[in-house]
Amino acid sequence: MTTSGNRERFRRAAAEERPDLALLCLLIGAESDPEGGEAAIDAAQIELDRLAGELPADLPGDGASGAGGSGPVPPGGPQAWAEALRRLLGETYGFHGTPADYRRLDSSLLQAVLTRRRGLPILLSVVWIEVARRAGARVYGVALPGHFVVGFGDPDGEHVLADPFAGGRTLAASDVDLLVAGATGERSPVPPTLLRPADPLDTVLRVLNNVRAWAAARPEHSSVQLWALELALLLPHRPMRLRLEHAQLLVERGDFLAGAQELEEYADLVATVDPRSADTARHAAHTARARLN
Repeated sequence: MTTSGNRERFRRAAAEERPDLALLCLLIGAESDPEGGEAAIDAAQIELDRLAGELPADLPGDGASGAGGSGPVPPGGPQAWAEALRRLLGETYGFHGTPADYRRLDSSLLQAVLTRRRGLPILLSVVWIEVARRAGARVYGVALPGHFVVGFGDPDGEHVLADPFAGGRTLAASDVDLLVAGATGERSPVPPTLLRPADPLDTVLRVLNNVRAWAAARPEHSSVQLWALELALLLPHRPMRLRLEHAQLLVERGDFLAGAQELEEYADLVATVDPRSADTARHAAHTARARLN
């Protein structure tokens, strides 16, 4: 698959009414490894299906997807799903994370996470979500500050949270408070708003943010930062600051003309709401064009 073909597929997948989280994450992986192409994407989808097929057939129905039964979530349902995923993915297959995984790009690439069975919390959570979803669970991601976990059941009723980074360990409210405190330094109960299901596109943007952060700390990998930004800019809704970051990166990489043009476009977009930022961007564009001489 060509880079342009991969990006067009990513753009179309992101624009779907119900975006396919697994596919979007796999397309991010394909951007990092174009040689893997469609074959690697298909192999990863098959692996997710295979793992889902290894879950017990008698798990309680979710009351939402229609798989595994229908009606209200039965008592113990979310806990049964969480435990089944912990045993299969955490114990049998050894999916988990360690601090060292934060230093690896492939910890943010779904194809590699499925192969290594190691990754960042958000990618391990994608594995949990996609395997459970395929088996008929009511499952969703929870984007805590600095950590990503998985919810089973009804977010407004009976539910269980699990931490795939810790092999699928279920989390009490106090455990969630400790996770957030470790990331933010704020030692207070986590408000219910932080426990809402994460939107798939917000999850994808967070994955790309992790890739950008990894590359930004390693200037020799500015090409990785560039493709992560360019994929993020294909999402239907993205922060305006990404346009500025992309323009600045183009200038840093020596593409002065394209960077200057994008700086000017950014200035035009924000001029009415943030004239100071617009003036700064226009000055940066002028400086970039001057470097062409």
